[in-house]
Amino acid sequence: MVEWLAVWGVTSAVGLVFKPILEDLAKDATKDWAKDLMKDSLKNVLRLPSKEPVDIAAGKALTEFLKLVQDELEEANLSDKEIKEYTKPLKQFIHNKAVKAILGSAFNEDCQVLDTAILAKTWNELNLLSLPEEFDWNPVTKRYLKKVKAIIRESEELRAILDSQRLETIAENTAELAGIIPEFDLEQYQEAIQERYGNLNLQSLDTSGYAYNELTLWRMFIPQNVRQVHEVLHQVHEIPKEHQRRLRESHQLEAEIVAEELERYKQVYFEQPSRPVGEIVKDKDNYRYVVILGDPGSGKSTLLQYLALDWATLSVEAAKFQSIPLLIELRTYLRNFEAKRCNTFLEFFHQSPGSICHLNQQQLHEQLKAGNALVMFDGLDEVFEPGKREDMITCIHRFTNEYPNVQVIVTSRVIGYKPQRLRDAQFHHFMLQDLEPEQIKDFIHRWHELTFNNEGDKVRKRERLQRAIDTSKAIGELAGNPLLLTMMAILNRNQELPRDRPELYHQASRVLLHQWDVERALIEDERLDPKTIDYKDKQAMLRQVAYRMQG
Repeated sequence: MVEWLAVWGVTSAVGLVFKPILEDLAKDATKDWAKDLMKDSLKNVLRLPSKEPVDIAAGKALTEFLKLVQDELEEANLSDKEIKEYTKPLKQFIHNKAVKAILGSAFNEDCQVLDTAILAKTWNELNLLSLPEEFDWNPVTKRYLKKVKAIIRESEELRAILDSQRLETIAENTAELAGIIPEFDLEQYQEAIQERYGNLNLQSLDTSGYAYNELTLWRMFIPQNVRQVHEVLHQVHEIPKEHQRRLRESHQLEAEIVAEELERYKQVYFEQPSRPVGEIVKDKDNYRYVVILGDPGSGKSTLLQYLALDWATLSVEAAKFQSIPLLIELRTYLRNFEAKRCNTFLEFFHQSPGSICHLNQQQLHEQLKAGNALVMFDGLDEVFEPGKREDMITCIHRFTNEYPNVQVIVTSRVIGYKPQRLRDAQFHHFMLQDLEPEQIKDFIHRWHELTFNNEGDKVRKRERLQRAIDTSKAIGELAGNPLLLTMMAILNRNQELPRDRPELYHQASRVLLHQWDVERALIEDERLDPKTIDYKDKQAMLRQVAYRMQG
């Protein structure tokens, strides 16, 4: 007992009236009253190999608290005899659960003030001997808090616990700010790719959808051919001369091409061999950076989705030894970038809600540095504002400089595309070609095999579609476009195909507009009532849009 009192500083505290309280605590030093005092403050005390540092600190703290209470009573002009009458009440007071919690909270690193209101309230609720009117808990708790901080600094063990808690707090705060750090789970990424791109998305083409729910991209995809574009994009120069003049005036066409030059450029373009697009993608050594150009519906996005799915259907072990496909839809990336959800392509995969699966950017960075990736930027033309499109090209160029060993593919529509900047960045340009007659026949066969159950109906509808394509030059020309061919297959299910181009367009637009979700596609405008906008209203709107675009 004498030893504990000496350690707590009781024996050297001359005139301490409440010494009997501490003597009783010294007798109970083998109990857990000290840990109980600090259990909500220094939480790691239970890990200490010895309880002695805790007993020392708790005893010193209570000694200081009782000294301060005695000082405050003396300030109220009470005699020693009157002060001594508070010995029993104080003993009961310091063993109260609420009081222990407050006294123990002084050991918290971030504790700046103690709740004196609870101390006063508890004293009254316990019906203890009334304190003098002049008694004030505020100076007691302020000085007590300073004493406890000094006690912690003097204890090597408690100081270590406090430092440990600081580090834990910093780690927790950092984790909270950063959110849950994603893993680099390739199996999960494979699943996400299959879920996102596995089935053909025909919701906007089919009025019912019932027949095409099981159509998977990898069963329907037909690899197209491409032709390299070395100089001028030939489609631009097939525009009539008066339209060329308008494009030049709006700075969309840089210079007039004389007839002889135009013919020469056309000849150079058509002399390029038509090659399967798969050959170009696999030839990473010669075509590390590629731009795939094509008309609307020509299959640019479908090609990239198929390349991602081709990897996603491998076994996990086999996938680790193949380039990881990273498909970035640029309109989605731009939306997330402008919403300040990401600043780089790596952050897009790491944390952006627009990414189909989150991949740890540090590990992704390592894979990119090693060249173990196929990065695909889809839809450069869908970044509509010219300034933002230029910024996106700069981002892509900077990406190739930072990760020079990574294969990169960019897709864009032809009209409005300016090749020079990516050509200067060593990108090779290829134009997607229309489907060949044999490819069209293959598509029609697969489509009907997968979407018809009745054998007779399957054969009859398949032959009807093939016959319409073979016998109508206009329909045959349009069938080379994968999107229009898909539209024909959908229309053919329930009707004979029109034999002329305008009527086919009319029928196709009817299907598209029937499915067009006004509430989702239009910006909310209180002047518009989505429930009253019918097919003809939609057609009238788009007629004006199309006229403006054609002009």
